[in-house]
Amino acid sequence: METFEAFVNWANALVWERGIPVGDQSIPFIVIALLGTGILFTLRLGFIQLRKLPHGFGVATGKYDDPNEPGDVSHFQALTTALSATVGIGNIAGVAIAIHWGGPGALFWMWVTAFFGMALKYGEVTLAQQFRQVEFDDKDPEGWEGSVSGGPMYYIERGLGSKWKPVAIFFSLALILTSFLTGNAVQANTVADTVATNWSLPTWATGLVTATLVAAVILGGIRRIGRVTSILAPVMAVIYVGGALTILLMNAGEIAPTFAYIFQQAFNPTAGVAGTGTGAVLVTMMWGIKRGLFSNEAGQGSAPIAHAAAKTDEPVSEGVVALLEPFIDTLVICTMTGLVILITGVWSERIPTEFDLSGDVAWVETDASGMTVQGSAPDKVVIVEGHQSGGDVLLGWHEAEVDTLYVDAERTRPFSGEILVSESKIVGTDGTEYASLHTKAYESGAPLTKLAFERGLPGDWGGMIVLLSVLLFGISTAISWSYYGDRCANYIWGPKAILPYKVLFVTMHFVGAVLSLDTIWALGDIALGLVTFPNLVALVLLSGLTKKLTDSYFERKPWVQNAEDHKRWVAEHKKK
Repeated sequence: METFEAFVNWANALVWERGIPVGDQSIPFIVIALLGTGILFTLRLGFIQLRKLPHGFGVATGKYDDPNEPGDVSHFQALTTALSATVGIGNIAGVAIAIHWGGPGALFWMWVTAFFGMALKYGEVTLAQQFRQVEFDDKDPEGWEGSVSGGPMYYIERGLGSKWKPVAIFFSLALILTSFLTGNAVQANTVADTVATNWSLPTWATGLVTATLVAAVILGGIRRIGRVTSILAPVMAVIYVGGALTILLMNAGEIAPTFAYIFQQAFNPTAGVAGTGTGAVLVTMMWGIKRGLFSNEAGQGSAPIAHAAAKTDEPVSEGVVALLEPFIDTLVICTMTGLVILITGVWSERIPTEFDLSGDVAWVETDASGMTVQGSAPDKVVIVEGHQSGGDVLLGWHEAEVDTLYVDAERTRPFSGEILVSESKIVGTDGTEYASLHTKAYESGAPLTKLAFERGLPGDWGGMIVLLSVLLFGISTAISWSYYGDRCANYIWGPKAILPYKVLFVTMHFVGAVLSLDTIWALGDIALGLVTFPNLVALVLLSGLTKKLTDSYFERKPWVQNAEDHKRWVAEHKKK
């Protein structure tokens, strides 16, 4: 098992960390590829994310919808399905991690990725619509199997030629694996763990309930998924964004200074907890870019599968709807999360923490520039009156050095003794063994966001909003990712594979709720990284076609006729 875990860690580092060295850091190849492709589409399409964003909102409202056009769901339902997969734990935990590692300036670089990600998402969704497969002879009137299939696997094969089919199959297999793992099992585990921590409900019970809910939705196909997400996504937005907006309005005077601080820290970072130090611009930039790209999922090839199901015969009309995804996900929701964390001040505040060797222990060093870097664990650490004695590698928690260590929760009796790292023991000078110690340490991830909401709202409302959002985000992500995987299964094996896939997906959801998933999460990340590269290659090679489709659409203005058709359909529908 250790050998397997070592291989997974090596592969994960190869996909997500290897890159071009810049000083003491490196820019991962996958980040360069994602951001570079986004910049290419932005320039080639004339900053379409600025020029056509209002049109995207117009199409999403449904005023140009023609129900007689091919597809399974409306523009709005396609958008909410994709958003349900995109808006998730990353919006709660990812922003907090970016600020924890990169400081407040990381939020600016998340905005940069969202801006270029809008053009990238537009390109991949437009191509997904252009090359999708439509079953005009509806063999499935109830929508269980779906009447359309689209996504990168189709534009890789059909856009680049049949010789690229092995690449399309590879993409599909890797995305199926990702749907089982990161898009499903990990989500179930997060929900079950959250419920167990806060309400002491067994993980198997939570897994059974959430697996049943997921099954009830996904077995109805994309039409039922679209109906559910069109309700669930706005509800999630109202709950989470509403809570964040309330905190911001209560601290309205701090908003402008916080924005100014973000801009200042983006180019001259002086503050940080885990990774930044004076002048560490690259660290701040990389953490913002990484968390931004992986939050809005632009370029990773998943969202185009949902958008391909939209009812339209104009590929660009769904492409402009896709512009809204990074805008909503990162520029709105992630920004609100970041502002709440910064305004409440919890990101740089040490919190009373129970310290044990099975938790978020870290080993840190300080380099010549004053930047925190990760070190290797020693065999043991000597603690005298609560403080580490000797050694260049310091004991940390959440990648930052811990404060004084105590034996009691009230932090009145400093600990003296040894932490035997290799034996996972904490032994006092008198021979007493301790299961845990107590200290004040920095928070990170979802707990940091939860703390910010608790600090910002009176009573228990803040914590409950974050907890409820984690539950809703986790379930909605699994629902949408099931569709991504079933379209890939349909591409490789045909309609006969859809039901077995769904059954296996629901089973994996329950398994994910019960088991520990550190290795499974890493496997899912590897698969997601592997699908990104062939998708980006196809997007670059087909970028000329994307521009032709774009120019044609905006010259012809087909939405004008669509608006008339929609009005006529509404009038006829009212008569009936």
